[in-house]
Amino acid sequence: MPISKPEPTGGELAHRELLRERNELIDAFLKNRAPDFMERHSRLLDDFFRESFENSMAGPTMDMIRNPYAIIALGGYGRQEQCIHSDIDLLFLFKKQVPPAAEELIREVVYPLWDIGFDVGYATRSLKECLQIAGKDYEVLTSLLDARFICGASLLYSDLLENLRKRHLFRQANKIVHWLVDNNDARHRRFGDSSYLLEPNLKEGQGGLRDYHTMLWIGVIKYDFSQPRDLEYQGMLSHSEYRRFRRALEFIWDVRSRLHEMAGRKCDQLHLEFQLKLARAMQFAADEGQKPVERFLGRLHQAMDTIKEQYLMFLRETGAPKRSRAGRRPKKETEVAGLEVHRNALYFVAPEKILKNPVLLIQIFEESARLEIPVSQEGRRLIQEFSHLVDERLRTAPEVVRSFERILMAPAPVFNVLNAMLTTGLLPRLIPGFADIIHRIQYNEYHIYPVDKHSLRTVQTLKRFGTDEDQSGEPLCGQLFKKMKHRRLLMWAALLHDIGKGRPGGEHAKSGARIARKLLAEFGAKPEEADLVSDLVRDHLLLIKVATRRDLNDEETAISCARRIGDIDRLKMIYLLTVADSVATGPKAWNDWTAVLLRELFLKVLSILERGELASQEAVAVVERKRHEILKNSMGETDRAEREALFVAMSPRYLLYMPTEFIDEHLDLFRRLGSRQFVWTIKKANGADTRTVIICGRDRPGLFSKIAGVFTLNGVDILDAQIFTWKNGIALDVFEVKPPPDQLFEDERWHRAEEQLGAALSGELDVSATLAERMQEYRPRRPRIADHPHRVEVDNETSSFFSIVEVITYDFLGLLFSITDTLFRCGLDIWVAKIATRIDQVVDVFYVRDVYGQKVVEAEKVAMIQKAILEVLPDTASEEG
Repeated sequence: MPISKPEPTGGELAHRELLRERNELIDAFLKNRAPDFMERHSRLLDDFFRESFENSMAGPTMDMIRNPYAIIALGGYGRQEQCIHSDIDLLFLFKKQVPPAAEELIREVVYPLWDIGFDVGYATRSLKECLQIAGKDYEVLTSLLDARFICGASLLYSDLLENLRKRHLFRQANKIVHWLVDNNDARHRRFGDSSYLLEPNLKEGQGGLRDYHTMLWIGVIKYDFSQPRDLEYQGMLSHSEYRRFRRALEFIWDVRSRLHEMAGRKCDQLHLEFQLKLARAMQFAADEGQKPVERFLGRLHQAMDTIKEQYLMFLRETGAPKRSRAGRRPKKETEVAGLEVHRNALYFVAPEKILKNPVLLIQIFEESARLEIPVSQEGRRLIQEFSHLVDERLRTAPEVVRSFERILMAPAPVFNVLNAMLTTGLLPRLIPGFADIIHRIQYNEYHIYPVDKHSLRTVQTLKRFGTDEDQSGEPLCGQLFKKMKHRRLLMWAALLHDIGKGRPGGEHAKSGARIARKLLAEFGAKPEEADLVSDLVRDHLLLIKVATRRDLNDEETAISCARRIGDIDRLKMIYLLTVADSVATGPKAWNDWTAVLLRELFLKVLSILERGELASQEAVAVVERKRHEILKNSMGETDRAEREALFVAMSPRYLLYMPTEFIDEHLDLFRRLGSRQFVWTIKKANGADTRTVIICGRDRPGLFSKIAGVFTLNGVDILDAQIFTWKNGIALDVFEVKPPPDQLFEDERWHRAEEQLGAALSGELDVSATLAERMQEYRPRRPRIADHPHRVEVDNETSSFFSIVEVITYDFLGLLFSITDTLFRCGLDIWVAKIATRIDQVVDVFYVRDVYGQKVVEAEKVAMIQKAILEVLPDTASEEG
């Protein structure tokens, strides 16, 4: 007889029903048919626990009359914020001691959920234990602040809350609140400001859900909140503020649940790999020059910014935490009629004052900057309510413009007054074009901050030059800024330098220049002042592009910049704006190497503007002076004759740009060469984590590509290369590189690279084949987030002697070898290489000539070079996965 399957038990049926209903609910949510998903998800679990309680075999063995017990939801489950893979936190609470049979109850209720993949955490405690632990461990106490009754003895749940208030919340309120705020501050430092970050943490970062939870916990402790809407009912938020706050929370919860579903687990970090998918799933469309993912991230940043601002204002308005008496500062007073200071914040005396004098809307921020105290929450509400008064006439009124310029020029306080003007909506009222860049995201790893926040950070960065908070690491910036004559105009340029990004299509620097000129004219600036700000906006990328993409040893590079800029003061302003822009962009845009290149270019252009363009006679004099110094250092007649012969063999370009002391070093290196294929020396750079590799060897076709390939095999990234060929067939190549990854074994890595280069030059090592094998094993550590097409441009205008090939592409293993090998196969000699890596994108620049020493100017040859390089670059198809 066939063996029949046993009928499923009641508990098994309950689990199956829970899974079925939960899957149906998740499916409806993903199809946008379950707007109240978290609450319904929580109720499903509630129903399961109640059914398990009713059908428990262990329950009747415990004496509910003498020792009542209850099952209580904690944490996010207690708040009914149950996202798809959120934890399920439970408290099994007993009035007296926990009976042995409680373990069997837990096996019935919790273990089956573990078996089907739910993440359930539980605690089993008596009422006395629970209260004792809560008094010592505030993590436990905060979880109890979210407690919600599910089933069992409801009076026991009431006893828990009543005793919690009497024993702890009333007696230790300030201590607990201080702990909550300090704990949240520490979390912000660890996870960062989520309203800015490229990969924000939806829960733990500043602007994340934990800020909202902290507001609720403080509300329960100090104001006896019973529901989130008490934030509105008890006056902490206005009706419109609460609605905006709630919409921001609902958007983040929506994103968080979808993120859980995509990750297949609980996940709060919005990694790059999910962002494109989320934008598509939430049906964001391209609009106004922005991709769907940029609009999605802009909406997310806006939501997290709302939560951050409301959290900070909640703390200020509720006085949590209050300053101790010893730490209080003298009360500050305002002299502006219609304003007053109360509890170290600025208020309007009455709304009627604004109607009579709308200039107060800007003056309150000027006073905020002067007194270094914030505008109150009530003040912000009134600014938002009366912002419609800032019409064309008012925003261009001279007193308003002067007030705003005083804010621009004020020292940078701890908080950013311009940011407060932005969040209240006053800044875009004053500067209409600013509205187009609010929460505008540029989807790449280079720009960390939204365009509006980046612009304000640029202003703050400028203000801090030469102070203890200077983030540039460049003393030159402080010196120049201190002596700057047109500081006011420089601040305008910093604020407006990216305003053109709000206008899709075209170059943002050019469109921004037009907007800036029009705006300054409206504000009553003199024509020459408007022109200067416009020029600074137009040229704010000039120095950084030239420094990272052009040969700084070529006099024409500096001369071209000097001709474009034309004025010493303007050069200093562009340099300061460039540094501030780079620092404010993020650590990926500003580093030791960028600082060195930019400073070198600035000093060379400054020298030309001060002394005029160098004449050819002066260049001849420089070479002759170096010849004299080199021969003066000779040791006897034989050495002098050898030096004389080598000096004649050196190329004019090498002699003009190489310092004398380096030439001496290179002569010593040449003597070491003997019959070998090459020799090299490696030096550590001062003040930067880079190495200078000087290679002396016999010139041959494809030498650069072989060196690049060997460096790639050993994890050495090339930053800059100067290629010099002497008339006696000697190649003297100078590379600036990043050191190998594991610097503990750096010497061994260089020794291996030296052996491999020797093998490559002798034909024993096929660099191309070895790299191909390595590339098969290579997997990028993270997905590429931008999807721009490759570009290969050939510039025959900048240099009189070289064609400049620019390759804009994405970084991958063997990229530099692939490009340089292609240039070699196209019959081109590389004389200078500049490698600018921007995280996920690189700009490789090569100064080249053909085998006859000529520029490549024929259109067919240019097209052939572009086609050949594009063919070795990887497919640009988006890697959305």
